[in-house]
Amino acid sequence: MPSPLLADSFGHHIWATILVLDVCAPLDDAQLATTVPGTYGSIIDTLRHIVGGDVFYLDVLRGGEPEPFDKQSSDIPTLRAVMEAHGPVWQGLVSGDLDPATDVVEYEDSGYETHAPLGIRLAQALYHGTDHRSQVCTALTSLGIEPPSIEVWDYAALDGRMFTIESTRAADPPS
Repeated sequence: MPSPLLADSFGHHIWATILVLDVCAPLDDAQLATTVPGTYGSIIDTLRHIVGGDVFYLDVLRGGEPEPFDKQSSDIPTLRAVMEAHGPVWQGLVSGDLDPATDVVEYEDSGYETHAPLGIRLAQALYHGTDHRSQVCTALTSLGIEPPSIEVWDYAALDGRMFTIESTRAADPPS
């Protein structure tokens, strides 16, 4: 049975977030409070925002089944555990018969409803994680800490699905 089209996208999302959390785990409170202009906020606030966003997106996509999550007091081990638990949830969600045009409704506490197609909501979940992981990596760099390699290519190379070999094909002449 073939893998769902979005399995790698959400597999990467979980893997990359966990890797960033692991690199941040040994940081002290002062390092976690580091902010860099143009980013969301401190490292710890951005990590909480990434995971909180993931909780939110899954809550909306599952029809408002709230997941208990205390964003403000979550430490890195808690954030990591939440993301680990989300791996199979995302995989289960994207393995279904998905229609990207399905209207997914977010019922807001203010009494309003926000409508968006499933395809847009899935894209937003991936974009949100990517954007803020990048911001944390920028903050790590400002501390002189090498950020983890979290590109999709790195994810694919883990199990040999992306590799480079010398080509046996003659080089095409320049045009």
